[in-house]
Amino acid sequence: MTEQPAPATYRFGSFSLDAETGALLCEGVPSLLGQRGTALLRLLLERAAVPVSKDALIDAAWPGLVVEDSNLTVQIAALRRALEPSGGRWIETLPRRGYRYIGPPVTRVEANAADDAQLTALSVPEKPSIAVLPFEQSGEAAWFADGIVDDIITGLSRIRWLFVIARNSSFVWRDRLADIKQVGRDLGVRYVLQGSVRRADDRVRINAQLADATSGAQIWAERYDRTVGNLFALQDEIALAVVGAIEPSLRRVEVERILRKRPDSLDAYELVLRAQPDVDSGMPDRAAVALTQLSRALALEPTYGLAHGLAAMSHHNRFLRAGLKEEDRLASVRHARLAIEHGRDDALALTFAGFSLGMDAHDRQAAFAAFEAALALSPSTALAWILGSVVAGWAGEAERAIDWSERGMRLSPFDPWAFAAYDAQALGHFQRDHYAEAARAAYKSNLANPAHSITWVQLAASLAALGRMEEAKAAAACVLELQPGFRISGQFAGVDCAPELASKLGKALRASGLPE
Repeated sequence: MTEQPAPATYRFGSFSLDAETGALLCEGVPSLLGQRGTALLRLLLERAAVPVSKDALIDAAWPGLVVEDSNLTVQIAALRRALEPSGGRWIETLPRRGYRYIGPPVTRVEANAADDAQLTALSVPEKPSIAVLPFEQSGEAAWFADGIVDDIITGLSRIRWLFVIARNSSFVWRDRLADIKQVGRDLGVRYVLQGSVRRADDRVRINAQLADATSGAQIWAERYDRTVGNLFALQDEIALAVVGAIEPSLRRVEVERILRKRPDSLDAYELVLRAQPDVDSGMPDRAAVALTQLSRALALEPTYGLAHGLAAMSHHNRFLRAGLKEEDRLASVRHARLAIEHGRDDALALTFAGFSLGMDAHDRQAAFAAFEAALALSPSTALAWILGSVVAGWAGEAERAIDWSERGMRLSPFDPWAFAAYDAQALGHFQRDHYAEAARAAYKSNLANPAHSITWVQLAASLAALGRMEEAKAAAACVLELQPGFRISGQFAGVDCAPELASKLGKALRASGLPE
């Protein structure tokens, strides 16, 4: 008979298993595996990364009994379903041999030690929290590395929804081997950023990695290679790029975390996070879902600037792609003004407000005042550059549309709003009569969000201008499939398209078969 390990708590990823009670917890939410499921998972975790034979597993779960292999298969399938919310398969099947645990590292804590650790660990704030550790560096790069970290901490501190540990606390980890989970416990944070700086001759290489302190899992990583010139300017550039990439990455992870929680346990902040993916989609049907969450958030906190900003964007999505209803346009503008009133210290609230003012109120001066206020608060806010580029594109400001969209994509290459940046580039290139470049940008926009009708609009126009009529007509058909009520005149009036651009775009769109 297999000898069972002493009772303990096993921690792995966002899970912990109490081997004595059989309770599997994921971020504090329990599910019972049953006696056999507990025995199987316990043995797999105890021998993590090592193959465990079918016989050993059967002996652990059905001691002294003779059972069919199918019983083991059923139990393993149940374990996989229990672990599925964390994403990926953590129990590997070894054909004709057995199974192996291949998930995140496992920490085995004896019962008393687990109790002590629970008592001494700092509580993690409800809002996302991060510590930036000193970057590893060679001697001559020490001041440069510290300057980058200082700038990153300052940049992250400008993000209103993020709790950032002060430099004096995070720098106690200088010259110490950092265990991510231990850092999280010691500093009471959910996320940890660490990195390294290496300099060789006239080259500087910076590596940065963002990890979840609960599981140790890596969320984001990037490498920056630069030529040494003005080191202070380079320091600012790297810090800006890191902060710009971290913000959407963290927001995405936070949204995934919130979506696993019970809806009736949410407060205003979590309701806003829950609404975010539906707002980011740009789709009118999903905007309706987002507005339900945002209405609940605003009932709890009527002066929540970001909730008003997201509500403005949701009504914009409904207005422009669900019938050009005046009540949606007015609601978009009303929430935009409330976002500015209550979100003066929130770069994202100002960004969404600026977009609605520019697109739905047709007040581009107010729009760019809001965008510039957002960037003054937090220069790494990629979305301000991206959405600003769209407003500039429809205004016929080709140079600003292309420049701002490229700036936004440099800061956040995989942003959920990437389709909007490419859309702005397509508008800018089309305005300049650079139709091949416009088509390339439109293809990228379409790949980023093929369910969004405007990506097909830009593609149809660009292909028609290039004389590729068969492809242009196919793209136009996709526009009408996604948005049956699309009319060229309605689109141009809705966004107050610049006259010269409207003339050129209209000609191409009519040639593609789209109705006037």
